[in-house]
Amino acid sequence: MYNQQLHQQLNHILLNSKLDIRGKDNAFYTRFIANANSIKSLFDEIYGSELKANDSFISLINTIVVAYKNRSADLKAEDEKKQQEYAWFLSNKLAGMSLYVDRFCGNIKNLQTKLYYFQDLGVNLLHLMPVFESPAGESDGGYAVSNFRKVDERFGSIDDLGKLQKKLHDNGMYLMIDIVLNHTSQQHEWAIKAKSGDPYYQAFFYMYDDQDIPSQFEQTMPDIFPQAAPGNFTYIPECKKWAMTVFHNYQWDLNYTNPNVLLAMLDTIFYYANLGVDVLRIDAPAFIWKQIGTSCQNLPMAHNLLKLIKQCVSTATPGMALLGEAIVAPKFIMEYFGTGMYTARECDFAYNATHMAVQWDALATGDTRVMLAAQPGLLQKPFGTSWITYTRCHDDIGLGYDDYMIRHAGFDPYEHRSFIKNYFSGNYPGTPATGALFSFNPKTNDARISGSLASLCGLEKALKDKNETEKKLALARIIMMQAHSFFLGGLPMLFYGDEAAYTNDYSYLDDAGKSYDNRWMHRPLIDWKKNKKIDVAGTIEHAIFDATKKLLAIRSKLSMVADHSNLQWMQPHNNHIAGYVRSLGEKRLFCIYNFSGKNASLTWYAFKQFSNAPGKLLDHWSSKEFTVGDDNDFIELEPYGFYLLEPVHN
Repeated sequence: MYNQQLHQQLNHILLNSKLDIRGKDNAFYTRFIANANSIKSLFDEIYGSELKANDSFISLINTIVVAYKNRSADLKAEDEKKQQEYAWFLSNKLAGMSLYVDRFCGNIKNLQTKLYYFQDLGVNLLHLMPVFESPAGESDGGYAVSNFRKVDERFGSIDDLGKLQKKLHDNGMYLMIDIVLNHTSQQHEWAIKAKSGDPYYQAFFYMYDDQDIPSQFEQTMPDIFPQAAPGNFTYIPECKKWAMTVFHNYQWDLNYTNPNVLLAMLDTIFYYANLGVDVLRIDAPAFIWKQIGTSCQNLPMAHNLLKLIKQCVSTATPGMALLGEAIVAPKFIMEYFGTGMYTARECDFAYNATHMAVQWDALATGDTRVMLAAQPGLLQKPFGTSWITYTRCHDDIGLGYDDYMIRHAGFDPYEHRSFIKNYFSGNYPGTPATGALFSFNPKTNDARISGSLASLCGLEKALKDKNETEKKLALARIIMMQAHSFFLGGLPMLFYGDEAAYTNDYSYLDDAGKSYDNRWMHRPLIDWKKNKKIDVAGTIEHAIFDATKKLLAIRSKLSMVADHSNLQWMQPHNNHIAGYVRSLGEKRLFCIYNFSGKNASLTWYAFKQFSNAPGKLLDHWSSKEFTVGDDNDFIELEPYGFYLLEPVHN
């Protein structure tokens, strides 16, 4: 609905900002007018009852204008180019890698010299794990930020980051970094001023004189890290107050009921956008709004904040996509893409954490039924948004998928999860996996799983036992798991080290700042002498690197793999095998995977349940050609084997 008063208000601000709204700045002006009603209504829904709501709204408008004015001509041109492509991030030609700069190659300057490595592999988007200043010993892997605008000296400088960004863009590559919206380090300037008694900055956090309100929150708030950091509040002796610290006692939760917090963090978001960031990963968005009597997760106001941020970014810096790192129950994940009139207007990306977890479930059991039961919900992802698909990341593997998925396969949920935990932690007879339980909760028996892709797939144990048969099976598991996630739909995100089959790194046990967190076992310190083995035929490193490279090359050639919400699962005919079809116009790709350690067969009838049943199929992985047989004939898959089958047209 047209709001003339708002339109006039914007015109006044924009003209005073000396913008040429009829000329070179017209595209920005058009975007602003298009998004203005949404920005205003979302702001009013969150902050409309505030005494100085209008002043805060004017500040918001000015923040958007300043962000646009500060954007370089090159980035504005890149914005236009990306908008012409429509959802540029859906492309099958994108592939990412997530890495810790220091553990990968020392610092950002060194990373500039490693671009050949990513280009050889087929990776063109780099996700740098947190690089901004974070206190040693209280960093939470960099997610306890003490300065959002200063690169930590361990990694280099903001100038180094800028040079890396330019080199990436010059090479047709993209940059992704994190912003930690939920909290700051207790050593952040805002927290230091709050400790000193400054009421303005105390209002940036949830701070209370006594435990009355904290105890009300605690009644319904779960512990995130029950072993390492029980409870959600910490007493701050310097100011004699209790501060909300959901993750660790050194991470103070920001209070977004205060509009000044939103304005400060939105300004930081634009700072990153104007550094040339292509994808901004919003850490822990599920937690950014707190309300007594709730779990303080996934609340409606958290979504309103994200929607508001998205409309602001779409206006000033539209070339930057937003990724919501919401590792939440399956029924909540979809909401981070936006709902109602904001469908596909909240986060552009979300992690397909549910599928990642049920994929590991299928590997442990050799049974795909739990994984398949999860798919109807996941297929509801809105058109124009995308998943980050992955087999491993820096985090643990959670088992939070719904009980009905497990019951669908005929398993008892409690016993099944116990089996999965024992299997991957190496506590089940005959398991090939070498992992560990993370964040075990003795009250609920809940736990998550740590371990590298290679170790969880059995390579560490096979090498230790010098078992060649098991080594071959482990390599097959690794490659099959990667293939399954690469072609599923979304932007595939490798985790560094997995491309060279790194097993668990136990050196973290010797570091007091890491020894309490076994997730560091799958965050390896890269040995570049070892990595040279990727060029030596016959080595494990070469086998996995070459296979990963080949998979990404195949993916980049097949337009039907781009994420146009064009995924359809094949009907199950063998519980060991999962298959899906990617379609675009007349083009199709049948992807089938054997999750068991034995030979498995799939009836040719499975390929005839679609219109225009294929007669011949070319497997892009093996280069073999198959003639589709009778319904009572079968295509055979080796243990952990797979095919990427495209119909051949004569």
